[in-house]
Amino acid sequence: MTAQSPVRWTDPQQQELEERVAAAELAWLSMDVDVQTLRVEIDNFALIHHQLLGPLYARLDELEALVAEAVAARTGRPEDLRRAAEARRQVDELPDLDALFDSVREQEAAPPPPAAPARVRPGRDAQRVYRELVRRAHPDLSTDPAEQQRRAAFLTRVNEAYALGDAAALEGLAAEWSTAPEAAPAADSPDRLEWLRRRLEWLTGKITETATEQVRLEQTPMGQLLALAPQDPDRLLEQLAEELLAKAAAQQAELERLLGGPAAGDGHRRPVGDNGTDPTLPPPSAGRYPHQESHTMFAQIPSATAAAVPADAVLLDVREQDEWDAGHVDGALHIPLGEVIARIGELPDGKLYVLCRVGGRSAQVVQYLVQQGRDAVNVDGGMYAWEGAGRPMVSSTGQDAFVL
Repeated sequence: MTAQSPVRWTDPQQQELEERVAAAELAWLSMDVDVQTLRVEIDNFALIHHQLLGPLYARLDELEALVAEAVAARTGRPEDLRRAAEARRQVDELPDLDALFDSVREQEAAPPPPAAPARVRPGRDAQRVYRELVRRAHPDLSTDPAEQQRRAAFLTRVNEAYALGDAAALEGLAAEWSTAPEAAPAADSPDRLEWLRRRLEWLTGKITETATEQVRLEQTPMGQLLALAPQDPDRLLEQLAEELLAKAAAQQAELERLLGGPAAGDGHRRPVGDNGTDPTLPPPSAGRYPHQESHTMFAQIPSATAAAVPADAVLLDVREQDEWDAGHVDGALHIPLGEVIARIGELPDGKLYVLCRVGGRSAQVVQYLVQQGRDAVNVDGGMYAWEGAGRPMVSSTGQDAFVL
C-alpha cells in the first residue's frame, strides 16, 4: 500500500474570502474596462463632434440671428426687435457657410491629422486586446509599490494606443507584457486573512466608485448623444451634419429672400444696393462688430489674389490661435477676429492685406477697416489660396505648416 500525502488543511473563512475577493476583482476589472472604454469613446466622440459640427451649430445660430435682424428691420415691432437682440447675444464670429460645406466634404475625403482619432470607437481587435491587457496588467492586482508603478506606466501606453485605435501597437504591447514577471501576494502569508478582508472592502468601494463614474459619463451631454447610436456613432455624426447643413441652407435662403425680396404688405420689391444688400436695412456692422455674411455681400470690398500680394506687404491674420499655430505667414500681424475693434490701435499705417482661412472673416474685417478710413485689402481664398499659390508658411511649433 502506498502512502498518501495528507490533505492540506484550509481555513474555511480564508477560502471563502479568497473566492469572494477573486469574484470582486473580476467584477471590478470588467466594470473598469467598460468605463475606460466608454470614456475613450466619449472623448473621441466629443472631439470629432466639435471639429465637424461645432462650426455648423454656430453658423446656424448666426443665420438665425441675421434672419431675426432682417425681420426686425422690416417690421420695427418691439417683439421682433427683442428677438433679434436675443439671437445676436448668442452668436460667435463664424467662418463662411460655403467653406463649411467644403470642410465637411474634405473631412469625408481626407484622412484625419495624426493627433485626431479616425473613428469614435476603436475596432473589435483593438477592443479585445485592450480588455485583456487591462485585466492582466492592472496596477491594483499587485500590492508591491514598485510593481504598481511599473504596471501604471505600462497601462498609460496601453491607453494611448487604444485611444488611437492602434490594434497593431496593442498586439505588440500584449507580447511585451506576456514576458514580464508579475508580482502577487503570497498565498501562505500569515497576514493573508486580514489582507483579504481589507482587499474585499477596497474592491467593494472601487466597484461603487466605478459604477458611479459610469452613470456620470452616460449622463453627460456627449454620453447621452452617443447613446442614441451606440452601435454606429460615426454614422450618427454624419446624420447630424447633414441635418445641420440642410437647416443652414434653408436659413441662408430665407435671409437672401428678406434682404432682396419684397417687404411684407407693400406688394413690390425693396431697393437693392450696389453690394447686393437692402440699403433700407441697417448696415451689417452698425452698433456692433461686423458679423458673418455671404460672399456676395462683400463683393465690392478691395480684394487681391494670394499670388498678387506683394512680398513686402503688411499682412493681418484674423484667425484663431490654433489656426495661427498650425500655419501662418512669417512676419504677419496676428489679431483674432473678435479682438480687431479693441486692438485697432495696434494696426500699422498704410495698406493692410487681411487673411483668414478662406476669405470670409477677413472680408468682414476689411469692410470694417474701410469704413474707418483705413486702406485694407481682402486676400481672396485666405490661407487656403495662399498655400495653393505655393507661398511660404511657418508654424508656431516648428513642425510642417498646414492650414487648419
